[in-house]
Amino acid sequence: MSTIDLRRDHRLGMRKARAAAQRVAAEMERDFGMTSEWHGNVLRFTRTGVTGELKVAKDHIELHAKLGFLLAAFKGRIEDQLHRNFDEYFG
Repeated sequence: MSTIDLRRDHRLGMRKARAAAQRVAAEMERDFGMTSEWHGNVLRFTRTGVTGELKVAKDHIELHAKLGFLLAAFKGRIEDQLHRNFDEYFG
């Protein structure tokens, strides 16, 4: 099993960071068919072959994801997309 661990500092504050995280989740749902659900300030997401969470804090976000065997081959592509999304929404 392969993992993705990303952390990004931001200056958005909690409310705007949470809204940005929701926009990232919407893109991931559209692009990769993921579903997500909020648990406090943690956005948990899943789809076949992927589980993870995006923790939102007032000054940073942390993403932790586990990729199943088949998606591990696409880890680089998934990370690239995440970095683009984080740059756009949290940069």
